[in-house]
Amino acid sequence: MGKSRSARRGRAAAEAVAENVDGGLAELIPDRERNRAWTLLIDGAPQSHVDLDDPAYLSFEYQRRLGHVIDLAAPPGKPVQAVHLGGGAFTLARYIAATRPRSTQQVVEKDAGLVQLVRRQLPLDPGARVRVRSADARAGLAKVPDGWAQLVVADVFSGARTPAHLTSTEFLDEVRRTLAPGGVFAANLADGPPLAHLRGQIATAADRFPELALVADPAVLRGKRFGNAILVACDHPLPVAELTRRAASDPHPARVEHGRALTDFTGGAAPVTDAAAVASPAPPPSVFQ
Repeated sequence: MGKSRSARRGRAAAEAVAENVDGGLAELIPDRERNRAWTLLIDGAPQSHVDLDDPAYLSFEYQRRLGHVIDLAAPPGKPVQAVHLGGGAFTLARYIAATRPRSTQQVVEKDAGLVQLVRRQLPLDPGARVRVRSADARAGLAKVPDGWAQLVVADVFSGARTPAHLTSTEFLDEVRRTLAPGGVFAANLADGPPLAHLRGQIATAADRFPELALVADPAVLRGKRFGNAILVACDHPLPVAELTRRAASDPHPARVEHGRALTDFTGGAAPVTDAAAVASPAPPPSVFQ
């Protein structure tokens, strides 16, 4: 059945919004296929997609993979206490609020201008228990009480690169401090051949967490192209079999590496400390074309 004329008019009337924020030019582009959905771009790089009518809908591949991790972090529908490092358009905070009602969440987003833009144009559900703090991710994490979080999600990019101070063992010490026993850490990482950054991040997490898994497109893992990988870490065994099933059945299937195969993938990379940390590599221009 086709869309109603009023729905088509609503989409046609929606116009892009552009505003300079601390991190560059932020643009909100209406999704012509979904009536109240928007894509956030920063300096032309896609950051988030939000459907205000259906916040449980995740459009971007990497966000769906983080969604799988969130779904498996606790029994279905059970509220969680979550910290989001990097806000974007608050896509994953909205997802948790929709799929796990009564969850309590903190979002730490350094770009105060972006926070204001998203709050104004894409308002959060007033009933959602989401607190947004404009602060550096690591500084904001330091204010989270010991053992408060059941889930910490890191999705922080500045100029399409993860800042160096969010790639170290010292940063992961702060993550571990905030996590409750059995709590899950998930990080969105981006890298391309020769995957030195990704291997270093796995080694860094392995130095601080006993259980790891990596979810990524097979072509990215083979070093064939630049892309995202989701690193999952915990002090308890992870639901690897179910995560593997969900990742494989996604519209853009991904592979899950863990155990010995993940250790072999690191190729002897050393953990990264604050003293040696560098930002993740910049993506090639072709990634966003």
